Amino acid sequence: MSPITTVGERIRKIRKEKKLTLEALAGEKITKGMLSLIENNKANPSMESLTYIAEQLGVAVAELLEEVSSQELQGLLEEAERLFNEDFEEYPNKYKDIVSIIRPISDKLVQGYESARLLDIYCRCIYQEEKTGWEEYAERAAQIYDEMNLTTRRGNLGRFRAIVKFMEHDYEKALQILIREREYVESHHAYIDPITRLDFDYHEAILHFAVGDTESAIRVMESAIDFSKKHRIFYLIDDLYRLAAGYAMLSNDKEKMIEYSNKLKLYGEFADDENSILFYHLIRTQILIVLEKRYLDAIQIIDEILQAHSSFIWPYFALQKGAALYLLGRYEETIQVLGKVEISSYVHHPFDLSMLYAKDAYIALSYWKLGEEEAALQHAKQAVDNISPLPHSVNTDFVLETYNEVKNKMTKNRS
Repeated sequence: MSPITTVGERIRKIRKEKKLTLEALAGEKITKGMLSLIENNKANPSMESLTYIAEQLGVAVAELLEEVSSQELQGLLEEAERLFNEDFEEYPNKYKDIVSIIRPISDKLVQGYESARLLDIYCRCIYQEEKTGWEEYAERAAQIYDEMNLTTRRGNLGRFRAIVKFMEHDYEKALQILIREREYVESHHAYIDPITRLDFDYHEAILHFAVGDTESAIRVMESAIDFSKKHRIFYLIDDLYRLAAGYAMLSNDKEKMIEYSNKLKLYGEFADDENSILFYHLIRTQILIVLEKRYLDAIQIIDEILQAHSSFIWPYFALQKGAALYLLGRYEETIQVLGKVEISSYVHHPFDLSMLYAKDAYIALSYWKLGEEEAALQHAKQAVDNISPLPHSVNTDFVLETYNEVKNKMTKNRS
């Protein structure tokens, strides 16, 4: 879509849309010839003529003077929204295409919802295309959202700014940005709707966990869950339950694991949400392996799930199967299963990363049991290198303990 950039072109476009001839639009005050010159950019209309033409077309003079009319902006936004919502796997060039249709008018987007939303989409697409300068457009969008008191959109844009740093694994900076954005929105907008509040709570809890501030994370997370229950707003409740259950898994808190896994099961059955049901089974197998030592029962459940599903949660089940096989002494199978575990590019939270990086620690221990010392040390070191930027957790402890164990045993064997 190429924007109309001259008054003449705009007059001609609107005239044709309204199915008016040159003679009908010219009427009695201007000649058909003069109108033709104006439409072809060979003559500039006086303000008097422009006012008359606008009345004839049934539009405001401002719409004819705008470099991009409100009607054109609406059409452009509809197209941008359509492309933005396309599945990336099916349309990998969507961000590039959106940038190409918004770029020609990006400097002309100065007011109104359409301009703000186009700038919002534009900045995200520039970022996805790994180009610099997205921050400028994000700031312009934020200013218009503020002027129009569009709290939900403004809050969402603020969270995007924090998520950028989160995806770079700069968790401290991401948390700082999120708290700053939240404080700004809450102080400059008279009313914060429940959805915006829960979005801020959820992302703040995630980032507190990411930097290792468990106390603050639990406080914010439980506050969000209580708020949802009190006001019967179930937006993000499944994500909050998964977050709570995930922390319970890391801390091996059986009571909390059971509590939140049961909530996820109930939610999943009610909402027909596959991911909630899968997470319930993930916690169930964790309890079987870590707390109840029922390794074969866990493997049976995991195999049934791995055969029936191929969701984003697959690597976590494969990891648990590898752990159970190792604890059963089936070391070659452990190496085979965990060797297939790949960490997707969309995994960024240190909880998930540290859990998945532990695969190399189990592989290292398995190689050690099989007498392959060099392979054991190689995988143990790989695990340590992977978890080195991450905050402390039970998984990072396990990786470090594995590396030290392998290294010390090798030193002892060679002395």
